[in-house]
Amino acid sequence: MAIHFNQSTIAPIVTADGVARQPLLNKQRVPDILFELDRLTISSGGHKALAIAPGELAWFQMIDGTATMHTAGRKLSIAASHIGLLPPGFEGTLVSDAGATLLFASVPDVERLDPAISTDPPPFRVIDWQDEPLLQSEHDARKRIYIVTPRMFGTRAIRGEMIIYPPGTQCPVHHHQGGAHFMFFLAGQGACYAGADQVMAVGPGDVVYYHDLEPHWVKGETDGDLIFSEFFVPSAVATVWVDSSKVCTWIPMGMNHRGSRPSRVIEKHAHSHLADV
Repeated sequence: MAIHFNQSTIAPIVTADGVARQPLLNKQRVPDILFELDRLTISSGGHKALAIAPGELAWFQMIDGTATMHTAGRKLSIAASHIGLLPPGFEGTLVSDAGATLLFASVPDVERLDPAISTDPPPFRVIDWQDEPLLQSEHDARKRIYIVTPRMFGTRAIRGEMIIYPPGTQCPVHHHQGGAHFMFFLAGQGACYAGADQVMAVGPGDVVYYHDLEPHWVKGETDGDLIFSEFFVPSAVATVWVDSSKVCTWIPMGMNHRGSRPSRVIEKHAHSHLADV
């Protein structure tokens, strides 16, 4: 069965630096998991030291608030729509004057998933997902935004997408093969289905983890957009559709989530051809 819970059910571990950590996904919950996922809340005036081991890769997704990343003599403003990649050996400190909330994930022993990372490590990089190209399904009004891909971040260890389901839309039944897959719900209401009979009502703060080869699909409710981020570890996780005629082609809309010109150009492509996005 898929794993489903809300962040509110996880007791925070509070540290002296003003950070509350909620361990969402780890080996205690999923013994064969390929990564660890935490929700971090930095209080006003708090700070989070970040030290990524040489054989490790990490990334973060801001959920709320603002912060400043201090690293290698640089200061970078981090807003609620930012996603960042922290390469092996990265050191920095995330400081928040008014408070911030973020997802933080790490992949230990990352060379298993991306052997080239030891000789050609990716750079530290932060993007604003609302500036990235918005794409729409050829079948319906579902939309997606690529937020972590090999082309964008220079590693094949992970892949990430923002997904938007307008009211009443749903995806066909499918499963993934070759790695881990989880969703974190940011806004709206909907339902996730897994296996033959598992139904999960989902809303903001919910986490859903699907096991390898587990059939599933998602449906948005009738009011408001259902918005979630989903990540795959490694990036090459394959998607297999029960009905092959439902394989989706994603069509660029010529704009970003804000309705203005996107930061780059993505060509029309089938879901099964993600290598160059």
